[in-house]
Amino acid sequence: MTHASASQPEPTRGYRLYVLLLLVLVYTFNFLDRQILGILAEPIKEDLGLSDRQLGLMGGVAFAVVYSTLAVPIAWLADRRSRTWIIAGALTVWSGFTMLCGAAGGFWQLFLARMGVGVGEAGGVAPSYSLIADYFPARQRARALAAYSFGIPIGTAAGTLFGGLLAAQVDWRFAFLVVGAAGLLLAPLFKLTVRDPRRGGWETPAQPVDDGPANAMAPAIATETVAPAFGRVAGTVLPKISFWLLALGAASSSVCGYGVAFWLPSFFARSYDMTLPERSVFYAAIALIGGVIGIWGGGAVADKFGGRSRSAYPLVPAVAFVIAMPIFFLAVNTDSRTAAFLLWLIPTGLNLAWLGPILTAVQHLGSSAMRSTVSAMFLLINNLLGIAGGLYYFGWASDMMAPRFGEESLRYAIYSGLGFYLVASLLFVAASRTLKRDWVEA
Repeated sequence: MTHASASQPEPTRGYRLYVLLLLVLVYTFNFLDRQILGILAEPIKEDLGLSDRQLGLMGGVAFAVVYSTLAVPIAWLADRRSRTWIIAGALTVWSGFTMLCGAAGGFWQLFLARMGVGVGEAGGVAPSYSLIADYFPARQRARALAAYSFGIPIGTAAGTLFGGLLAAQVDWRFAFLVVGAAGLLLAPLFKLTVRDPRRGGWETPAQPVDDGPANAMAPAIATETVAPAFGRVAGTVLPKISFWLLALGAASSSVCGYGVAFWLPSFFARSYDMTLPERSVFYAAIALIGGVIGIWGGGAVADKFGGRSRSAYPLVPAVAFVIAMPIFFLAVNTDSRTAAFLLWLIPTGLNLAWLGPILTAVQHLGSSAMRSTVSAMFLLINNLLGIAGGLYYFGWASDMMAPRFGEESLRYAIYSGLGFYLVASLLFVAASRTLKRDWVEA
C-alpha cells in the first residue's frame, strides 16, 4: 500500500463531498464512542460505586494517554501507507472496545476497555486531516476541516441522546453494545468506497498573501511529496514558536471544553434534577445546535479573513473565547432550564470555533508530506492536556468541593475552570504575531 500515483485523476467535486461526508460520519462515531461515557456517568457511578475522580480517570486519562501517544507513530505510518486502511482499521478497533465497555464488571475492567477505545481512535483523526488537505484546495480547507469537525457536535449529541435513551430503556451496558456494533458496520463501507488521493495534489507555488510590513520573509513554499523521517518532521515543526502557541492554546481551551462537555449531563442531573431521558434530549440539542453553528462559523470567518492575513486564523478563536467566558458563567449560574438552554448554546458554539482555523494553521507548519505527523504532534499536546487533564480536573475539583457544597460541588468546579479560556485566548493572540513567519504554502 503505497502513495497514490502522480497520474491519479483529480477527484470530482461530488466525490470529494462524498469522502468528506464519510469522514464526518467516521468522526461522528469517534466522538459518539468517546463521549457516551458522559451521559452514562451517573448510572455507571451508581451501579459500580465510583467517585467523580474515578469517572474522570476513566473518561480522560484512560482514553487520552494511549490515544495521544499512539497517534504520533500511527500518523507517521499514515504519511507512508494507505490512510484509508488505517482509518477503517482504527474504526473497527475502537468500536469493538466500545462494545467491551458494556461487559465491564468494575472500575479497572472499564478503565482498560476505555484504554482500548483510545488505542483505536488514535488512528482516526490525524490521517483524516491529511486526507481532507489532499482532497480540498487551500482556499477551502478551513471550511472543509470545520465541516469534518461537525463530527464532534453530531457525535456528542448522538452519544448523549441514544446512549441516554438506550440506558433508560434497558441499561448502560446495552447502550455501549449498540453504538459499538453500529461502528463496526461502517468500517467496510469506508474502506471499499474511499480512495487515497495523491499527496500534495492541490499544491502549486502560490503568491504569498500580504501580511503587511511585519512580513519580512515570504511564507515558504513546500513541494515535498515523499514522507520525511520523523526526526526531520520534528526538526521542522518543533522549533517554530507558532506550533507551541497553537498547541498549548488549543489544549487550554480543551481543558474546559472537553471537561465541561463530559460533566454537563451530570451537572444537569444534580443541579436541575433532570431524569436520564430529560438530560439526554436537553444536552444533545445543545451540543448539536451550538456546536455545528460554532464550528462552521469559525471556519467560514477564518477562510474569509485568512486569505488577507494569516494572523486571522488564531485571532478568530481568541475573540470567541473572550466572548464565551461571561456567557459561560451565566449559563452555569441560572436556575431556569429555558434560560440555561439558550445560554449554553452560545459558549458551546464559541468553544468549538477554534477547530477550523487552528487545524488549518497547523496543516501549514510543514510540507504536505508531513501533514499526518504534524497533526498528531499537535493532537498529542492538545489531548493529553485537554482530555486527560480536563475530565480529571473537574471530577477531582468536584470531589474536593463536595464536603462544602454537596450536590452543587460540580457547579463550583465548573466555575473554577473558566480561567483556561483566558489562557487560550492570550496564547492565540501571541500566535497571531508569529504565524505569518512560520507558515508554509503547502
